[in-house]
Amino acid sequence: MVAVSWTEPVTALAAWGAALVADLDGAMDGAIGGDSDGAIGGAPELASAAGPGADANGADANGADANGAAGSRLPADSDPAAPSPLSASPLAPSSAGDPAAPALESRRQAQRRLQREPLPSRRQEPWRFTDTAALAAIRPARFSGEDRRLAALAAEALPPPQAGWCRLLLDGASDPLAGVSLPEGVEPLPDDQWAACLPAADASEEEPWIGAIAAAAGPLLALRVRAEAMARLELVSEAGAATGVLPLQLLLLLEPGARLELLQVHRAAGASLTAVQARIAVGAGAQLQHGLIAQGNDDGVFAADLALRQGFGSQVAFSSVVSGWGLSRLEPRLVQEAGGARSRLRSLQRCDRRQVADQHSAVRFEGPEGQLDQLHKAIAAGSGRSVFNGAVAVPRAAQRTDAAQLSRSLLLSDRARIDTKPQLEIVADDVKCAHGATVTRLQQEELFYLRSRGISAATAGELLLRGFCAEVLQELPEAAALWQPLHHLLGEEAPAP
Repeated sequence: MVAVSWTEPVTALAAWGAALVADLDGAMDGAIGGDSDGAIGGAPELASAAGPGADANGADANGADANGAAGSRLPADSDPAAPSPLSASPLAPSSAGDPAAPALESRRQAQRRLQREPLPSRRQEPWRFTDTAALAAIRPARFSGEDRRLAALAAEALPPPQAGWCRLLLDGASDPLAGVSLPEGVEPLPDDQWAACLPAADASEEEPWIGAIAAAAGPLLALRVRAEAMARLELVSEAGAATGVLPLQLLLLLEPGARLELLQVHRAAGASLTAVQARIAVGAGAQLQHGLIAQGNDDGVFAADLALRQGFGSQVAFSSVVSGWGLSRLEPRLVQEAGGARSRLRSLQRCDRRQVADQHSAVRFEGPEGQLDQLHKAIAAGSGRSVFNGAVAVPRAAQRTDAAQLSRSLLLSDRARIDTKPQLEIVADDVKCAHGATVTRLQQEELFYLRSRGISAATAGELLLRGFCAEVLQELPEAAALWQPLHHLLGEEAPAP
């Protein structure tokens, strides 16, 4: 285990990433898929990149992680006689040559980045409110055989999927599609399409650091939802008491007119890091209802980099509920690439004891008449620290944008802390935009009202907390009820499903 404090030199902090890269290089024989290809959807195995001794200057000048940065483009359908799956939107690609080359370069860049950059510290602006000591304490290696056994035991105890939902178990080692019948209209995305979704090596915008962890591992789950299809998918990772790093990558393409309900569930009970990188492209007129539930423990770390791109007239509703982790960092990034799209974002996080819950979201409009409705909620108790930074960019091309962003936080302890920063950057001159933030305690008037009707103080406080959470919980996909998110948020023992 590499455990360092933030008072040690930067070179010591960099040892964590270098150690993880060395482990990834030696562990690719256990890549997803279990065959010589080592990836899902027919993608070729990504050859090992430079080892820990690689030249730190070997990456591009910007240090960009090439896994879906702004400007990446989605490919046309592999059948030349068929129209592009995104032909009604500006998401079609312009790539040629070996389709595996961009994916290989992506992994190489991610590995170089982990080698040359130390763990994020509070000296960096995006991390200045976030104590990452819990991340530095994680063993920088993928799950060992014993860890995989512990995770498998925990997965066996999971409740069965809800009727009408297709569940895929993600363990970072085996093929989640093995023995599973995908819903009609959902199929593996061929490598000549998902590889082209990665940006060029000279991409000017650097990806979030947390995404490099999953990107460096190489294999990914790549799926396509056909036009006019209606499907329900549940993606579940259960780390159990395992220790180490569980890297997970997802690439999802919704063709024009497709409809998908997607629920991601990530759980852990040990000192592990669940690192998730997801790239989701929503074609013209498509609809996505996307929920994420992350339930952890004081020794666990959850880090997720979610990039969503919307075509013209598409609709995206994304809701997340994160609780229990020693450190959680969720970075949803959404781009409306052609305007005329609707985005609805809901998030709820709770931190207690000495936990840190952090969300940095970013929304950008690149066309006119887009809509955004964003609500972030946080509960901070004990000595917990909640962080929210929400950026909304409305450039000149995004005329007649209608965007609203609100942060509402509850402070339940004098020792807890909440840092919240909703922000708008507006260049367009014909828009309707608003943002705001509140930090409060439980309202005494409401508590008095309940107590005057014979309800105890403890029960009254619990009822108010439940009401505060309900506004976000009701936005989750239907299958979320199996995972009892409210009970986990409130630290209650969940009833048997």
